[in-house]
Amino acid sequence: MKTDNRSSERVKELKYLGTTLTNQNSIQEEIKNRLKSGKLAIIWCRIFVFQFGIKKFKIKIYMNIILLVVLYGCKTWSLTLREERRLREFENRVPKRIFGPKREMK
Repeated sequence: MKTDNRSSERVKELKYLGTTLTNQNSIQEEIKNRLKSGKLAIIWCRIFVFQFGIKKFKIKIYMNIILLVVLYGCKTWSLTLREERRLREFENRVPKRIFGPKREMK
């Protein structure tokens, strides 16, 4: 493509401001990358933060770091039911990893 005597190449995907843009306008790869980034954030938080076991602190880390990493730019996404389900599963699974399984009192 050429404009104002400058040429640019056509690419299949481009990373812009942390978001992967594709020529097919597909959001599936972006969601996959976001979930991967969220899992990495959990691992780092588990190593450095969650070992102390303060519940209020864990909740703040989850809400202010992990969810933001995964959901950055989500207002512009048009999701299919499958993609919504994957995000919901992640959102439900993460607290279980952070706080452990739910214990019932006898």
